[in-house]
This record gives sequence, structure tokens and C-alpha cells, in this order.
Amino acid sequence: MSLHSQPTSSIPEETQRVARAAFPRGNVYMRMRDELGELYTDGLFVELFPRRGQPAESPGHLAWVTVLQFAEGLSDRQAAEAVGGHIDWK
Repeated sequence: MSLHSQPTSSIPEETQRVARAAFPRGNVYMRMRDELGELYTDGLFVELFPRRGQPAESPGHLAWVTVLQFAEGLSDRQAAEAVGGHIDWK
């Protein structure tokens, strides 16, 4: 695996609209992103990856999922499912 650092991701406008409709007052995860911004950028992890090889998943995003997984007390499988199904995790 190699790290091809990706620019800071923004949440697509449609995803934001759906999340705000689902959670009009927000929730803890949405407030964390709104107030803290992106906590983990790929640049923090660049020294952990070789320069050559297949691109890795964004370690910044994976670190964030790990925080949410811990907060919810989820197994790895449950966290993987939550990434695909929870609009507030996007």
C-alpha cells in the first residue's frame, strides 16, 4: 500500500441536504465535523506508507471511522456497515 494523499474532502451538497433533513437540529457527529472540521488529514500518516504500491484508503477517513466506532461501541463489521448506512457519518 502507498499513500497518495488526497485533498481535504468536502461533503457533497446533496449529502449535506439529506443529513440536515434527517437531523434538523444536528447530532453529535455532525456538530463535531461542523465545529472541528477535518481532524485527521492524510498528511499526518504519510511517513507510515511507502512511496510505491497500490493506493491505500484514506487513513484520515479510517481514523475518523475508528473514533466513531469507539463512540458507538461497534464491532469492525458494524462500523463498516455504519459507514455505508449512517448519513451522519458521511
